[in-house]
Amino acid sequence: MRLLIVSGLSGSGKSSTLHMLEDLDYYCVDNIPGRLLETLIRELGHSGPKFELLAVGLDTRPEPEDIHRVAGLVEALRADGTGCEVIFLTCAPDVLLKRYSETRRKHPFSGLGQGLKQSIEFERELLAPLCDIADLVVDTSRMSVQELRQTIRDRVAQRSNSQLSLQFESFGFKHGVPADADFVFDARALPNPYWVTGLRSLTGREQPVIEFLESDGLVTRFVHDIRDFLDRWIPEIQRGNRSYLTIAVGCTGGQHRSVYVVDKLAGYFRDHHHNVTLRHTELPG
Repeated sequence: MRLLIVSGLSGSGKSSTLHMLEDLDYYCVDNIPGRLLETLIRELGHSGPKFELLAVGLDTRPEPEDIHRVAGLVEALRADGTGCEVIFLTCAPDVLLKRYSETRRKHPFSGLGQGLKQSIEFERELLAPLCDIADLVVDTSRMSVQELRQTIRDRVAQRSNSQLSLQFESFGFKHGVPADADFVFDARALPNPYWVTGLRSLTGREQPVIEFLESDGLVTRFVHDIRDFLDRWIPEIQRGNRSYLTIAVGCTGGQHRSVYVVDKLAGYFRDHHHNVTLRHTELPG
């Protein structure tokens, strides 16, 4: 059995994730209380091939004891070799506020006599133990539903149990550091095409910008230093039974330098790893 436990902040995309997994032949159960999770796994684990791929969405209003019970169960499943992964979906508070305001949905914890902002923070604190043990944290703050579905398909569903999923992500510091990054590298010390006539409107994927960056040895050294660092430490991370690793590279706006560096790194590591994905946070499409 391959078991995926899907949790996260309300409004961050848990339902979309489960719908995607269902399309990929996972048997999905949503909104199950944490106290019933062990019973569900035990019953379905011996019920035939229909349940070989199982995805469980946890209750949207868990009790604190349920959270700790699930965390303990996950550790026990991992210890006995069960293929169990925790996927945690998060999102920036201001984005969640906007989503709830636009849809006029009621937050699951709004009945506790607190406002929407307080409900979001209460849930974030409540679910922190699950976020801490998650194999993959997905920050959906700047993702469309389609981008989220693609991330789940490429990083989760298409990864075998023995593979490490690597994601390289470019971003702009002025928009904030991605919450799901394991390593963050700062490319703002590199020469900036933004200040070069004719390059400002282009991106790090276009040839004039590539030629500008590759003309400076500092850029090449920066890429090679990150590559050498990851070559050294990825095998150690794999030996620690990690399933997912997200490497983020940022520049000021996320349009030129970080895009170029991430493309170079992803191209190199695709020759050495089976599951490598690429995401440019600030570029359209």
